[in-house]
Amino acid sequence: MATPLPDGVVYAFGDCELDTRLHELRCAGERRHVEPQVFDVLAYLFASRDRLVTKEELLDAVWGHRYVAPTTLNSRIKHARQAVGDDGAAQRVIRTVHGLGFRVVADVEERVDERATSRPEQRIRFCTAADGARIAYATSGTGPPLVKPANWLTHLEYDWDSPVWRHWLRELSRDHTLVRYDERGSGLSDHDAEDLSFDAWVRDLETVVDAMRLERFPLLGLSQGCAVAIAYAARHPERVSRLVLYGGFAEGALVRARTPQAREEAEMLMRQLPLGWGRDNPAFRLFFAARFLPEGTPEQMRWFSELQRVTTSPDIGVRLRSTAAEIDVTALAPLVHAPALVLHATGDAAVPFDQGRALAALLPNATFVSLDSRNHILLEEEPAWPRFVDEVRRFLAGD
Repeated sequence: MATPLPDGVVYAFGDCELDTRLHELRCAGERRHVEPQVFDVLAYLFASRDRLVTKEELLDAVWGHRYVAPTTLNSRIKHARQAVGDDGAAQRVIRTVHGLGFRVVADVEERVDERATSRPEQRIRFCTAADGARIAYATSGTGPPLVKPANWLTHLEYDWDSPVWRHWLRELSRDHTLVRYDERGSGLSDHDAEDLSFDAWVRDLETVVDAMRLERFPLLGLSQGCAVAIAYAARHPERVSRLVLYGGFAEGALVRARTPQAREEAEMLMRQLPLGWGRDNPAFRLFFAARFLPEGTPEQMRWFSELQRVTTSPDIGVRLRSTAAEIDVTALAPLVHAPALVLHATGDAAVPFDQGRALAALLPNATFVSLDSRNHILLEEEPAWPRFVDEVRRFLAGD
């Protein structure tokens, strides 16, 4: 069985450190650029340094079930050696055992990064919306409140330990009491709620913050949660101190479809949802995950794929997706005068970059930050993640 890729460990060798929490290689105190797959190769070899790692095992650990040509693995090993100052002749760090595999031969000291392993506990509770739907919400961390409106497909318990969301929850709970909830129809909230409209989503946010007896607080929206945050802030300007909006949009996919081709593409994706999802087709779910995490590891892609299955049913998933596609808060955004920080990934395939810029232009008091990433959900190991954390922390410090 392959060793899991390490998380929160620092491997020190010579004058270098391989930091799996920050996804960094540092030599003589200087950070060296390493491609994501090359980093994963290094991390796996260092985690398995007490033994020989076969080529087949390494391929399975880093690439999963995807086909990889032998030349690709050889190229990644070559670049891994170059990154740590090694070469194929001397092989002082990574030794090739011809015909079998590879082994780390350098002296290595392993340190556990306590910042990665320590995280707050979460407490899950329930409140009831006006129409009787039970909404599950969770709190974690200490300090002033930070409220996160629900985005599409969440599960309070499943997300807590996931390789896609756990770094988000850890960092957002570091300086605040993070309040988040499952959208009606998904996760631990009622799945049989009849009203899955956008207005119901906004009312659910009202229900959660009222249950928490919060008076004034910042909102942090992701994806469709940005529109919910804007609608709430327009209704309750006295209660919203600041807005952080990442990967969001003012117009849903069908509303912003300006051409027949764009509308057909948006409708096709929704038509495919019940077919692939309802037949428990993992290949379809992985295709859908690739829109959100094109640079994700096999573990992250598998987790995101599984989330779609455990969070809600195919029929409800389609209804929720259809509601998101019809969102239009272009008339509400100019009414929101609270300071706003709008962030968007330049290569986002799920919500195009120009949607983030358009959203920032609608808000009277917004600052826009572009992040160099292709992922709709920022991953811990990519450089865009620490920049996101720094920007958000500085912005919320002014609250």
